[in-house]
Amino acid sequence: MQVKKNPQADLNKNSGLYFVIGLAIVLFVTWRALEYKTYPKDDILVDMIEAVDELKEDIPITEQIRTAPPPPPPAAPEVIEVVEDTEEIEETIIESTETSQDAIVEEILDVDDVEAAEEEEEIIVPFAVIENAPVFPGCENAGSNEERKACFQRMVQEHVRKQFTYPPAALELGITGRVFVQFYINTKGQVESIRTRGPDKLLEKESHRIIASLPDMTPGKQRGQAVKVPYSIPINFIIQ
Repeated sequence: MQVKKNPQADLNKNSGLYFVIGLAIVLFVTWRALEYKTYPKDDILVDMIEAVDELKEDIPITEQIRTAPPPPPPAAPEVIEVVEDTEEIEETIIESTETSQDAIVEEILDVDDVEAAEEEEEIIVPFAVIENAPVFPGCENAGSNEERKACFQRMVQEHVRKQFTYPPAALELGITGRVFVQFYINTKGQVESIRTRGPDKLLEKESHRIIASLPDMTPGKQRGQAVKVPYSIPINFIIQ
């Protein structure tokens, strides 16, 4: 059988290739259309400034005031008269206040006229070795020195128990501990130089107050002379 159509005149030849090419062109144009961006254009206004070539200012005409020249200085007199000073001036003589060596009178003092001031030496004797211990009020009837020491210690402890008050702030915070107190009984029997050392300032302050309230005592004596006696005592702060 003979083919009637010419193979070169076939319209369907290469149709698939043309379809792919057309599809690619359409996709490319679509992609470029989607990616195309436009930007707004700003209107630029140009102001024209006209500059003035010359600035002309009208200056008012003022009248010039002419002042008269100053008068010339007075001329010196041709003849100078010399006037004699006939008034007498009394001269004031200023006497020197310095004293010459001839006017110095040396005063010789006799040795008996000079009184030497005696300085009292402060003697400190420990409580354990003092001959006559300080006497606490109420211990006057104690016999020996050892009995007076024992009475002194007992009365000091009793005084601490009576005057003891737990600080409210320390009680609230639960602060406890032992405070060591050292003080001196001076030659007048008074308590002085109180020093405290403890775990908290509140406890130290209360211990200082208790010892400062000790009454006046009979001072301690060493070889018949009143001396200064140190004493120390611990105060325990315990919450029960």
